[in-house]
Amino acid sequence: MEFLVEETQTIFNTIVTPYEISIEHMESLFDMTHQLFNSFQNAFLDEKQECEINNAELRESLAQNTSLRRKDFDHMMQGIFAAQEEKEGEVRSLLNSYLNEQKEMTRTLKDNLGKVREALARGEAERIKEFQAMLNEIFVRQDERKKEVIFRLKEFQKEQQEMAKRLKDLLAKGRELRIDDLKLLLKEFKKERKERIVRQKERREEVIGMLGKFKESCAFKKEDK
Repeated sequence: MEFLVEETQTIFNTIVTPYEISIEHMESLFDMTHQLFNSFQNAFLDEKQECEINNAELRESLAQNTSLRRKDFDHMMQGIFAAQEEKEGEVRSLLNSYLNEQKEMTRTLKDNLGKVREALARGEAERIKEFQAMLNEIFVRQDERKKEVIFRLKEFQKEQQEMAKRLKDLLAKGRELRIDDLKLLLKEFKKERKERIVRQKERREEVIGMLGKFKESCAFKKEDK
């Protein structure tokens, strides 16, 4: 009996106690993640504003250099900014989804902690093993999901920065700026966008599979009736 008590206490110390600490850490990490994403979104707004300023200057420069009508310029650039708006919406949706997942996971883990205590009290070793396996799986999937979100954030930020640089490069041409320069920019953008769509489709399929496993990891098996 003494051995059983010691073994139970050991299991409690190696699973439950660290897990309680992990929940507290996750709640703190969630707050930090939320702040980090707010910083990313603020950076998005700054870079977006920079692109809009460069775009306005480019419109005026081409109007003076080539007599390109401003409404024609806006029509030509519409595809670029529509694509950026769409991507921005996707990224914002991804951020909200990720934050909601973290909230749900923390809530699920708290709920399951009570079940583990009950399993320990009843000496259900198999249930405890299931819980430990679930816990390990959750943290692995959480890390994968976090990496995916950060990857998408950086990808979008990089695209914005590249577009801002290209607009600046065109502006740097000054009086030598011509409509053909703008057409070349649009051609390159369309080509790169098609390539990105293919990569994103492949990546999205990977994420769907990963997210499915992540949600499964958050669901603790019901007790056998």
